[in-house]
Amino acid sequence: MDGHLLRPLRLEPGADLRGALEALASAEGQAFFVVAGIGSLGGARLRLAGATAELALDGPLEILTLAGSLSADGAHLHMAVADASGAVQGGHVGRGCTVRTTAELLLAPLPGWRLTREPDAATGYAELRIARA
Repeated sequence: MDGHLLRPLRLEPGADLRGALEALASAEGQAFFVVAGIGSLGGARLRLAGATAELALDGPLEILTLAGSLSADGAHLHMAVADASGAVQGGHVGRGCTVRTTAELLLAPLPGWRLTREPDAATGYAELRIARA
């Protein structure tokens, strides 16, 4: 794969959105940024700002936007989804976001870079660390 080109990806029905993306980054030993994502979900799990527990959302849901980073350490993804009435929820993507019909994504590979997550004393969270590979 030419690491200087954006990479389109389609996830098929039944795929776990987060799990599939983490598996891709792990299998390829490559860091990526998810620069765009659309599609539909049968259900979703989102962690809202400042919350510790995830919110389970019943589908069908439309993915309005999806973005984040992928590395061997896992994924940090944010997503906004709309239900059948048009109500929108957004937050951190958890496991259990099951693709309903399709998820169409655009990934930007980061050759020559390594992304990791390390504890940050200032935030209390494992935060992104960027280094040359």
